[in-house]
Amino acid sequence: MIGREVARTVKFHAPEIVFGLGALEEAAHAVSRLGAIRPMLVTDPGLTEAGWVAELVRHLRDGGLTPVVFDAVTPNPKDHEIAAGFDRYAETGCDVLVAIGGGSVMDAAKGIAVLAANGGAILDYRGVDKITRPIPPLVMVPSTSGTGADVSQFCIVTDTRRHTKVTIIGRALVPDVTVIDPRLLTTMPDWLNAATGLDALTHGVEAFVSLAHNPLTDNHALRAVGMVTHTLAGTMRRPAELSERVIMAQASLEAGLAFTNAILGAAHAMSHQVGGLTDQPHGVINGILLPHVVRFNATADPTPYVAIAASIGLEEQHAPPAEAAAAVADRIAELGRVVGVPRRLAELGVREEDLSTLADNALTDACMATNPRPATHAQMVELFRAAL
Repeated sequence: MIGREVARTVKFHAPEIVFGLGALEEAAHAVSRLGAIRPMLVTDPGLTEAGWVAELVRHLRDGGLTPVVFDAVTPNPKDHEIAAGFDRYAETGCDVLVAIGGGSVMDAAKGIAVLAANGGAILDYRGVDKITRPIPPLVMVPSTSGTGADVSQFCIVTDTRRHTKVTIIGRALVPDVTVIDPRLLTTMPDWLNAATGLDALTHGVEAFVSLAHNPLTDNHALRAVGMVTHTLAGTMRRPAELSERVIMAQASLEAGLAFTNAILGAAHAMSHQVGGLTDQPHGVINGILLPHVVRFNATADPTPYVAIAASIGLEEQHAPPAEAAAAVADRIAELGRVVGVPRRLAELGVREEDLSTLADNALTDACMATNPRPATHAQMVELFRAAL
C-alpha cells in the first residue's frame, strides 16, 4: 500500500521464476543448468495418476538425465516420510531435487534437501535459521494455486509423535527455480482447488497486515487478495478454463512472494496446530480461521483492512476502518461458503478439550511473532473457540 513506508532496510527473497502455459518442459532445462545427472523427483500418487510426472520424466530423459521418482508423500508431510525420502536420495546417488506437486510435496523436497546437506532428523531444524550448510539445488513445479512453497523460505512438517506441525524457516529453503505451468492446475480435485485458493488468500491478507510487511511485499499481497477473491469461485465452476487458471497461478505466486518476505500471522500459527492434530487440509483450516483472526486483529488496528477492502472491491472501503475490516471478514467467510469448505473446526474433528493445547502450541509458532496483535493464552483459546 502506497504510504505505508518503513524506515528500515528490507530484504526480498525470490527464486528464478519461469511462468506460462506449457512451461513444464523448462523444468528439465533448469535442472540441467543446475548440474544434475540423477535428479530426484519428489511427488505424490495423484500427480503420477494425472500424467504430469510422466511428462516431466520424459523431458528430463530427453535432456540426457536419469531421474529417480519418490512419490511416497502424503498431505501434511510427515517426519518419517522425509526421512524415507532422504534414504532414497542417498541410496540412489541423486543430486538435484525436483518437486512436482502441491505444498506437501514441495515441503517434503525441502526437508529431504536439508537432511542431505545437514544430517540429523528434520525436526532438529524447527525454528529460524537452524540450517547451517548449503542444501542441494531445488526446482519446484507447483500443481496447486495457493501454497506458495515454490518461492518461500518455509518448510512445514508434521511431528507425528506430538501431533503438531513444525515450522522451519531460513533463506536456504528458498528454491533455486520455480516453474509455473497453469495447465497443472486443471487436474486438481475441487476440494484441493478450494483449499489452496483460500491458502493463497490467507497468505495475502496476513502478509499485508504483518509486522514485517514492507513496500516490496504490500503490492504483491494486495494483488493476490484481489485475484483470488475475484477468480477462485469461477475456477470451481469452470475447472478447465485456462485463462482463470493463469490468474490463480499468478495469485499464488504473488501471495508466496509476499508472505515469504513479510512472514504471516495468527491464522497460520493456529492452522499449523489444527493440521497437526487432525491431518486436515491446511487451506481449509485457514479458510475457517481467517475471518476470526481478521476480527481479532482489527480490534487493535483496523486501518490496514481498508486497503484490503479496496482490493476486493468492497463498498465499505469508504466506511470507517472498523466497518471495512468487518466487511473483509464477512467476504472471506462468504467465499469459503461459496467454494464449499467447512465452516467450523468441529467439522474437522476439533473438540473443546483440544483448545488449550492448541493455544499453547500456536503461541510458540514462528508465525505469531509477526501477527499485528499479541495474544494471551486465554485470548487464543477464545479465538479457537469462536471458530469451533
